[in-house]
Amino acid sequence: MHFSNSVNLDDPKLYENRELSWIKFNRRVLNETRDDGNPLMEKVGFLSITASNLDEFYMVRVASLKDMVHAGYRKKDIAGLTASEQLTLINKETKKFSSDQYQIYNDELLPLLEKEGIKILSSYEELNEEQNAFVDKYFEAQVYPVLTPMAVDASRPFPLVRNKTLNIAAMIQSNPDRVGLVRHEKKKKVIEFATVQVPSVLPRLVPIPSVDGEGETFILLEQIIEKNLDKLYLNYDVVSAFPYRIMRNADFDIEEDEAEDLLKEIERQLRKRDWGEVIRLEVESGIDKKLLNVLKTNLGIKEQDVFKINGPIDLTFLSKIPKKEDRCDLYFKPYVPVNNPRLLPGCDIFSEIRKGDIFLQHPYESFDPVVDFIKTAADDPKVLAIKQTLYRVSGNSPIIEALSRAALNGKQVSVLVELKARFDEQHNIVWAKKLEHAGCHVIYGVVGLKTHCKIALIVRREEDGIRRYVHLGTGNYNDSTAKHYTDCGMFTCSESYGEDATAVFNMLSGYSEPAVWNRLVVAPIWMRERFNNMIDREIAHAKAGRKGLIIAKLNSLCDEKLIKKLYEASQAGVEIKLIIRGICSLKVGVPGVSENISVISIVGEFLEHARIFYFYNDGQEDMYLGSADWMPRNLDRRVEIVYPVEDSKIKEEVFHYLEVELNDTRKAYILNKNGAYSRSKTIDENSGSQEIFKREAEERLKRSKGYGAKKKI
Repeated sequence: MHFSNSVNLDDPKLYENRELSWIKFNRRVLNETRDDGNPLMEKVGFLSITASNLDEFYMVRVASLKDMVHAGYRKKDIAGLTASEQLTLINKETKKFSSDQYQIYNDELLPLLEKEGIKILSSYEELNEEQNAFVDKYFEAQVYPVLTPMAVDASRPFPLVRNKTLNIAAMIQSNPDRVGLVRHEKKKKVIEFATVQVPSVLPRLVPIPSVDGEGETFILLEQIIEKNLDKLYLNYDVVSAFPYRIMRNADFDIEEDEAEDLLKEIERQLRKRDWGEVIRLEVESGIDKKLLNVLKTNLGIKEQDVFKINGPIDLTFLSKIPKKEDRCDLYFKPYVPVNNPRLLPGCDIFSEIRKGDIFLQHPYESFDPVVDFIKTAADDPKVLAIKQTLYRVSGNSPIIEALSRAALNGKQVSVLVELKARFDEQHNIVWAKKLEHAGCHVIYGVVGLKTHCKIALIVRREEDGIRRYVHLGTGNYNDSTAKHYTDCGMFTCSESYGEDATAVFNMLSGYSEPAVWNRLVVAPIWMRERFNNMIDREIAHAKAGRKGLIIAKLNSLCDEKLIKKLYEASQAGVEIKLIIRGICSLKVGVPGVSENISVISIVGEFLEHARIFYFYNDGQEDMYLGSADWMPRNLDRRVEIVYPVEDSKIKEEVFHYLEVELNDTRKAYILNKNGAYSRSKTIDENSGSQEIFKREAEERLKRSKGYGAKKKI
């Protein structure tokens, strides 16, 4: 069926605002706290994740919108909303979201936890006599020495409150009958403001004796401090005290053209992050009005940006509940990634790659071969050079260690460390310095662009000459997150890929752009055009009466130009199936526009992270993997790589991957015509894609000669 092209595809009603779409994604994560298929402690973990997600959303996205308002920026987004209008809608939705978080915490999770012998006190008033004594002793011995109580008066201005720190605000009243350093004139009782930071160096969740010794009982650190607040202000009476937390603008722009040293400039900007504009104030519900007014006035925040919380502020503490080793039923069954049948421990990785391209599915298959790829190269006398991009790496990265060792072994090592990776800037600065000290050539990226592509190149001298080995991935070179993120990767020593990989690193280090690329599709210059051309090709096939089909798996879709192109394809009769974890600004089921488009979002045990693109191409079936989402930043402001899958067996594996996810009715949410997401009406409990991929990875290894090596990982 073909549709009329008379619909105006510039109509804002055809697009969803990206920020509101993100809130819908976080709500899907929140829904996992109510999925009875998830064990209790995993439900608790999902609630913690939603809190962490919301913090980052405010520090970056909301902060950016506030900057636009301050700058008088009035251009509307693709959904026809100004920055000010977006903030109003975001405020409404996030307050409702916050209310739902605490309803789940208070009414659903706390009772379930208590039933399992885990009690988290809601207030210090719940303490019995024994617990009271324990808490007071704990305060004196562990907490009191760390605290810095601060009063605000004529000689002591309102302190600078650091971003995301938890604090306790109090109204304190002078007691003229008490003798001390502070002299109270005319015996008047004066009410003043005071604040104390809850120290992040101490555990927030404090175990205390349980009633009758049964189960585990915890009290929050701020409740211990609040209970003993009078010990911090000895010459005062505490009138009222409530916890609060602020969120500051953590977004910053780097004028790279003017920065003589990018590393030093980012270090300078990072120091400013703790003191950016306050954009959100969280207070405990029931807070004293006078106390709240003092906070609002001194923090320069408006009422609409105040969140009154019905419970403990900052639910990320839930991730710190100690694991109950004897209660496996409260957690997901531990999953150990299996070995890829072609890359068993002890194998000659270079020999295996020479036999043909190798496809990896993480976390179902181990990330170890990727680490071993660099480790082996570092010590291999035949290896001449190693080149790699690093966006986010783990805290104790074996890849960093291997690269450093390679340089010390005399190999040419070039590493692009992206210093502008959001919230990993400080982390990456440390790694960059370490690599430089080891003798690596460290590149900080291309001016004005983030380098987000995932590529590693090893140059090796062999009997028949120089050979280049390449790893390309959809996820970061992070051995820690590789256990929790679903990503794909490919090893190859194809000469065409090797030439392109060399060209990528030459472009990054010396701005040397090749005239043509053999295989790789690189942003920001070439990728948008290539995707447009491949979509146009499907449109041409459909208009000619042939089958047109596009399947894409992404983290986010909010690029207006690409959405328009997908709408055009739908109008021409191309079937479009999208698997989008997070933001989706496209609308489905719009008559004459998107009736051929379907969208699902999978939220499960692992974070869906791979990017896969499939184009039917009249039966020739083009398949691509890569690091880029369909967002303006990925296509226009980042160095990204999308690479074709040419091996027929691997292509079948990737297509099967897409099919399994499209048939998932257990963990997939379906985007409806009204913009809401809902579960399938017919749920097949055995269709969960992540569980299927676990089983299939095990079965692949069983079929190989190396079964049993799994336990050696």
